[in-house]
Amino acid sequence: MGTWSTRGLRGSTLEELINHTNDCYREKHLALIQKIPTPITPIEIDKKNRHITLAYFGQKSTVDYIGAVQGIPVCFDAKECAENTFPLQNVHPHQMEFMKEFESQGGVAFLLIHYTKRDEIYYMPFSHIYRFWTRMEQGGRKSFTYDEVDKSYRVRAHRDMLVHYLEGIQRDLEER
Repeated sequence: MGTWSTRGLRGSTLEELINHTNDCYREKHLALIQKIPTPITPIEIDKKNRHITLAYFGQKSTVDYIGAVQGIPVCFDAKECAENTFPLQNVHPHQMEFMKEFESQGGVAFLLIHYTKRDEIYYMPFSHIYRFWTRMEQGGRKSFTYDEVDKSYRVRAHRDMLVHYLEGIQRDLEER
């Protein structure tokens, strides 16, 4: 399988942790969240091994995950950050637009950001990421720093829920 530092595997460990957590949420009837597959169009296929060897991304995908938590629609994207500065170019304009529209329909949109060197995961409400995005669009920083992240939204593990983000959703809803 390649090394963890290759571009194609970025975020794999975070996604695996989230997927495990989502399975636990489903088993406990707390939430039903699905990973949205990235649409690809195969170009070349190794017929002997039946593997896609060359492909391109089809349409722009929206976010990594979508579903419902106790009747509340949620969508989110999982991001990893090796440094203390998160480049906003890691969030695409079509993702921001989707999350904005999702929230305008009464849903909850957010990012889960894993600061890999610190091994810390944060829930970032859409309103927070939108504030940084607006600052960038108005000519400000094209990133935000670890110090700007609301540390009270740190995601913890709880039993078999390795990325227990439901607490972040609850707090996000309470603060609206």
